[in-house]
Amino acid sequence: MYNESYEDLAAGDYELEERQALRRVAGLSTELEDVTEVEYRQLRLERVVLVGVWTGGTVVDAENSLQELKLLAETAGSQVLEGLIQRRQRPDSATYIGSGKAVELRDIVASTGADTVICDGELTPGQLRQLEEVVKVKVIDRTALILDIFAQHAKSREGKAQVELAQLSYLLPRLRGWGGNLSRQVGGRAAGGVGIGGRGPGETKIELDRRRIRERMAKLRRQIGGMSTARETMRSRRTRREVPSVAIAGYTNAGKSSLLNRLTGAGVLVEDALFATLDPTVRQARTPDGRLFTLADTVGFVRHLPHQLVEAFRSTLEEVGDADLILHVVDGSHPDPESQLAAVREVLADLDGVRDIPEIVVVNKADAADPVVLARLATRERHSVVVSARTGAGIDELLDVIERELPRLDHEVHMLVPYDRGDLVSRAHKEGEVLSIDHTADGTILRARVPAGLFHELDRTAKPVETV
Repeated sequence: MYNESYEDLAAGDYELEERQALRRVAGLSTELEDVTEVEYRQLRLERVVLVGVWTGGTVVDAENSLQELKLLAETAGSQVLEGLIQRRQRPDSATYIGSGKAVELRDIVASTGADTVICDGELTPGQLRQLEEVVKVKVIDRTALILDIFAQHAKSREGKAQVELAQLSYLLPRLRGWGGNLSRQVGGRAAGGVGIGGRGPGETKIELDRRRIRERMAKLRRQIGGMSTARETMRSRRTRREVPSVAIAGYTNAGKSSLLNRLTGAGVLVEDALFATLDPTVRQARTPDGRLFTLADTVGFVRHLPHQLVEAFRSTLEEVGDADLILHVVDGSHPDPESQLAAVREVLADLDGVRDIPEIVVVNKADAADPVVLARLATRERHSVVVSARTGAGIDELLDVIERELPRLDHEVHMLVPYDRGDLVSRAHKEGEVLSIDHTADGTILRARVPAGLFHELDRTAKPVETV
């Protein structure tokens, strides 16, 4: 089904133009030489070196993982100078890559002029600190990088709160002092005490910061809980009207928002970038026979998605758990689409009730994909449809599959509806599947399949045709 408004994505185009206008520009990032003297600074973009530890799989898998890290770094606004992979049985417990390789990394950082090292994994606080002491530049891990991207792209109040909660959850065990500044103890008169008995060790500055972070996290959890009430209300309203729901899930940048636009003309932001859209979007659509259903676009997934984000976005991901059908979108032009499918399913497996929901694998970007890869995916995933959200190819077939997979309406009616209850006929068109309709002198003869709620309403108001 092609919607003409798909070509006129005013809202998404405006948001894309605004985002591009505010993207980081080379040579304009800030690095403080001394945090106590903020006026002494150098202006330059973060120039990064990527480093990964290859513990299993093939070298192609390791290179694909580092390529994805490169895309993440560029999405965050960095310039990637070098990428390195080390083969180890397991990451070094002290410096992630081992002391000797850390020294080699320091030389590479110095020769390239990099100011940041990004590690392809989640590092412990000790690994971060010790690796920074060796390489002499800032070190961040994959989790911190993804959190930074989410912070840039969060737009709604709920999205910002969810990202802040995830960032604080990540920061809390990694909080550390700068020199001796954060380890000062506060007690005595500094803490409000007076004279003998009022002096003591008190709280250290870092303990005070940890307590404030915990208080802020508790407040954010309460706020997110309150915000999710509105979504639950809308969801319960759709459930009460028995409108079936379809959730679009999949890897980041697989084309979920483009598919939503193609099916509904929603006009949401579309950008060739990782995690371009974070806020869930719910729109109405119709099957070829006219049956109404809702489509919900959800946040994208990625390999090793930080568990802090999964917890923070759990209320958003409930749209998937409450759906009647899942459209699992995968990028057919990606070098390893099977790993994308596995990464998404790993996250979805942690959500309640998802295992029992029917799934359709939608292989997107068919216009740019290798036909051999498409044939391989079709063989591996029996319940799949190949589409191109950009050109519209395969969309009609996808709508036919959605129509077949949506839960069937249990009640078939053949009734005479009085003309003063035309609202029931209208609801039959919206909520059910109208098979035939006839207008007589006494009213409208309606034959349709309808949900239970509408069936009971018709049963109270209309008359069966056999009794007329």
